[in-house]
Amino acid sequence: MEIQGELIVINDTETIGAKGFQKRLTVIKTDEQYPQTIPVEFTQDKVSLLDNFKLGDIVKIGINLRGTEWKGRYFANIQGWQISKGEREKSASSFMPDRQTEIAKDVQLQDDYLPF
Repeated sequence: MEIQGELIVINDTETIGAKGFQKRLTVIKTDEQYPQTIPVEFTQDKVSLLDNFKLGDIVKIGINLRGTEWKGRYFANIQGWQISKGEREKSASSFMPDRQTEIAKDVQLQDDYLPF
């Protein structure tokens, strides 16, 4: 699974426990009609993948959804395993002609049309 968006948070690497488990959190903001802020966690050898990116970069992140149950409670996690440069998506408005342009064309057509 893959998500794309703008990097808005890149945390430092955290080391947890005596065994040295490493994790690093990043958050991306999607470019949709209703933008979402999605936290993605990179772990162990994948934490260094974020070193080549900075805030504001548009990225594509390969993710896995993880879930677990603990004492009757359920938790979900989005785990990143790949990251690459992305491109800004063109919004729907860029594919649609400007309403002002449409009106101007209609007026021009009406001026050119003489019914007699």
